[in-house]
Amino acid sequence: MRQRKRKFRKAIKATALILKNPYLLNNVLSEPSVWEDYVSRNHGKEKGLPVINLDQLLGKELHDVGPITFLDGGSLPTDLALLRGLASNINECKYFEIGTWRGESVANIAGVAKECYTLNLSTQEMKAMGVRNKYMYLMGYFSKNLENVVHISGNSMSFDFAGLNKKFDLIFIDGDHHYEKVKNDTEKVLKHLAHDNSIIVWHDYAHHPEEVRFEVLAGILDGVDPSMHKELYHVSQTKCAVYIRKEIEGRLLDPPEEPDEYFEVILKSRKTKQKPLKSSK
Repeated sequence: MRQRKRKFRKAIKATALILKNPYLLNNVLSEPSVWEDYVSRNHGKEKGLPVINLDQLLGKELHDVGPITFLDGGSLPTDLALLRGLASNINECKYFEIGTWRGESVANIAGVAKECYTLNLSTQEMKAMGVRNKYMYLMGYFSKNLENVVHISGNSMSFDFAGLNKKFDLIFIDGDHHYEKVKNDTEKVLKHLAHDNSIIVWHDYAHHPEEVRFEVLAGILDGVDPSMHKELYHVSQTKCAVYIRKEIEGRLLDPPEEPDEYFEVILKSRKTKQKPLKSSK
C-alpha cells in the first residue's frame, strides 16, 4: 500500500511539472521504456521482431560493400551488405530511399540497381532549421555524381509521393526516427511507392544489433497493415528491420547473443575526389 502511495505521489508530482513546463512531455515520450511499454501493450512484441540471419535472405555469399566511412550517422557494413544483396537479387532493381546523409547507402546500391531515387530535406528548409553549411555540403557526398541516382528535395511529411507515379522494388526508410515520422514514412511508401512484392527496409530499428529501438518499432507496427506483422523481421547483426512477403522462421532476441555466424572484413582505403569545403560554418 505504501509503495502504491509513493508511486501515486510521484505521478502527481510529475504531472504538475509537465503542466508547468510542457516541454518536459517530449522528454517523457522519448524515454525508451515508454515505447517498450507501448509496443508490449498494443502489439505483444516486448522482445521486438523475430530475428533472422542474413543468409536466410541472401544465401551464403555476401556482396562486397563500399563506399563506407565508419563515421557518425552511417550504416554498419552488414546493413549495407543487406541492402546491396537484396537489390542484386532483383532484376533491374528500382530503389527508393528516404534520408541519404553522405550517400553511402545509395552509392552501394547504385552499382547493382537500374535506378535509384533519394528524398532529403531541401537546402532552404535546412537553412531555416539552422543547419550548418558543412552538413548541407556533405549531403549526398558519395552519390551526387552518380548517373543512375536521382536526388529529390522535400519533407517526407508533406512530399507528394503520388506525384512520382512510380513503383519501387526496394525501399529504404532512414529519415527522422521519431514515432510520427517513421509511421508517416511507412504509410506513405506503402500507399504510393510499393507494389505487391516490394521489400521495405527500416534503418535504426535497433540502436545496435542487440538492442531494439522501440520508438521506431512502434512507428513501423502502426504504419503497416496488421496483416503484414507476420512478415516483419529483425535481420541479425544489423540495425535493420525488413518487410518481405514470405514467412521465415525466426527467433526471439535474447541478448547477450551467442554468435552463430561471423564475418571476415578486408579493408581497402580509397581517397575521395571531392574538393574539401573551406568553410565549416
